[in-house]
Amino acid sequence: MWSGLGGASAHAASAVPSPDHVIVVVLENHAYSQVIGSSSAPYINSLKSGGASLTQSYAETHPSQPNYYALLSGSTQGVTDDSCVTPGFSSAANLASEVIGAGRTWASYNESLPSQGSTTCSSGNYAQKHNPWFGFSNVPTSSAKTFAQFPTDYSTLPQMSFVTPNLCSDMHDCSVSTGDTWLKNNLGAYATWAKTHNSLLVVTFDEDNRLSGNRIPTVLYGQPVTAGATSSTTYNHYDLLRTLEDTQGLSTHAGNAASGQDITGIWAS
Repeated sequence: MWSGLGGASAHAASAVPSPDHVIVVVLENHAYSQVIGSSSAPYINSLKSGGASLTQSYAETHPSQPNYYALLSGSTQGVTDDSCVTPGFSSAANLASEVIGAGRTWASYNESLPSQGSTTCSSGNYAQKHNPWFGFSNVPTSSAKTFAQFPTDYSTLPQMSFVTPNLCSDMHDCSVSTGDTWLKNNLGAYATWAKTHNSLLVVTFDEDNRLSGNRIPTVLYGQPVTAGATSSTTYNHYDLLRTLEDTQGLSTHAGNAASGQDITGIWAS
């Protein structure tokens, strides 16, 4: 049985595991066919082989920013473009506020963020539009850390965290190969550790390249995942959000996650 909040009953009720640590990495603007099976993404494909792949995973809309709000809060929160938002403009429930409210631990790690908690619009390769936690008044800005603050002792990680690479590392401005290499160099050691420490890495994309019906790569890796598993069930950002909420044993689901479905068929028993 899975350890963690809720124990066996939560696992049985939700059909998802209870990992000790979950990291979600969101990459940018590439369709499933551009990444899965691509020689430019050997590391992501190794995660697929050693973990699980969702072959019918879809984003919600275009452009980038509303997808991030959908994934974090089950709603685009009225955001329709990539313009910088007023920090704390929304008090809607979201994954971070739910995790914190349940007495669990949360953080985001944001590459090229000028300083911990900075709500700046943009700075070099950093862009606020990929960091939806700044839009919520119920998420402490101090929980938004720089990537330099990402721990080397993975047992000290929060129970739930998001990692946002910068505009080059996330494949937005740079190549698939660049992003794949960044992922390996910066989260490969965590992925290896997760395999033996009841922890989970989720790699997904905000949206496709506008040419594939918004079908995106989503790969899950770690001890709770059956190696080599695939699911052809159609899932979207709201389903992933619901699944993340349920890994935390939360009693609530934000926005459209309430009517979403858990990701199933890929978990180790």
